[in-house]
Amino acid sequence: MINSTAKLLDVVALIVDLPQYNLWRGQVGTVVEILANGAAFEVEFSDRNGRTYESVGLRPEQIMVLRFEPASPNTKAEMVTA
Repeated sequence: MINSTAKLLDVVALIVDLPQYNLWRGQVGTVVEILANGAAFEVEFSDRNGRTYESVGLRPEQIMVLRFEPASPNTKAEMVTA
């Protein structure tokens, strides 16, 4: 998996299933808080109407940052294994 450091308000996707939260690989959320100096992130999952249905702390290896524009050639990807 390729992952890069998430920042506040980044859109991310789960790369693991979290059945205890009824969250599944591929679900999209937003980073709303950076925890433990970037060792974890509070990610909020909302429906199409903007209502939050889950907010959970996740480790960097459980998410990937989604990109909406081409990556810069100077961007270095970090390889992460789950």
